[in-house]
Amino acid sequence: MANSSKELYYVFLKRDSEYERLKEIRTKKGEEELDRYLERRHEEILGSNLEPGSYKRTVSLVVVHGFGVEMTKHQAEVLRSADGVYTVEKNEEI
Repeated sequence: MANSSKELYYVFLKRDSEYERLKEIRTKKGEEELDRYLERRHEEILGSNLEPGSYKRTVSLVVVHGFGVEMTKHQAEVLRSADGVYTVEKNEEI
């Protein structure tokens, strides 16, 4: 039986051309367009790979193109093989 306790993981995405373009121009156009893109892209990856309501995205990370999400170990394993995902790492506090 899989462990269903949720922990914080960070999902880092592969860089894509749209992210790079928006990151380059964000000082000229403001950050809203980049924020909207990240919100949409992060939810797209989560929604197409995990059951709705079974996770909680906590933060979007602009510099490294990723996000934090509270999810189970099994869900992290699922996302590791998702299209567009570079890696998934469990948060480790020191």
